Amino acid sequence: MWADDAALDAAERRLDEWESSLAERAERAKALSTTMRNLTGTARNADRMVEVTVDSTGILIDLRLDERIRQQPATHTARQILETTATARADLLRQVTAAAGETLGDDASAQAIIDTYRSRLLPDQGSNDARR
Repeated sequence: MWADDAALDAAERRLDEWESSLAERAERAKALSTTMRNLTGTARNADRMVEVTVDSTGILIDLRLDERIRQQPATHTARQILETTATARADLLRQVTAAAGETLGDDASAQAIIDTYRSRLLPDQGSNDARR
């Protein structure tokens, strides 16, 4: 089947390189997964009365309100919380982008991961996701 031993050796080397490449990609994917699981995004509003932290999925995990918050209408406080949460999610997306770039480089899978996070964390205002 093989014309000569050199061709067989070359085919074996290509298979070994491919296997090594797959193993390396799997290790990078595992490392990225661990890194991403531990990321959080945090933001404070301009007057520092609201601080929000979101977990790696964008879910609110911590909310800190300054005592001065009592001196303003509840609707204003609610708006501040929502705006600061969006900023914390943007912070998380910046971290996801950096981690994916550092771990995967310019690989298409890195961009796919970033795009997935972007659509989940910063949905368009008119989409169904934004109304959830």
